[in-house]
Amino acid sequence: MAEVSYVNEENFKSEVLDSSIPVLVDFTAVWCGPCKMVDPIIKQLAGEWEGKVKVVKCDADQNPEVLMKYGIMGIPTVMLFKGGTMLERATGYQPKDKLVSKMSPHI
Repeated sequence: MAEVSYVNEENFKSEVLDSSIPVLVDFTAVWCGPCKMVDPIIKQLAGEWEGKVKVVKCDADQNPEVLMKYGIMGIPTVMLFKGGTMLERATGYQPKDKLVSKMSPHI
């Protein structure tokens, strides 16, 4: 499983919106049980999609401006960005096959 780096309000634009490849963002928090269930799936996808998709995490508690901008009301929320545009979102725990089938058409 690949390690996944974190983005924040300061580098969200450069790391996510300005990326030359699609970016999967996992909005998470350390206290969130379902987030812990999604974490191994996100790390697996980071390894499987290496070179095709950048996979990052964003701490919901430390980056409220990003959450407000994208209307995130619950976590975990996983979003796929491509060319600076949010194309897909999944809120709550999603099994790996559901996440893959939702995100794959855009990769």
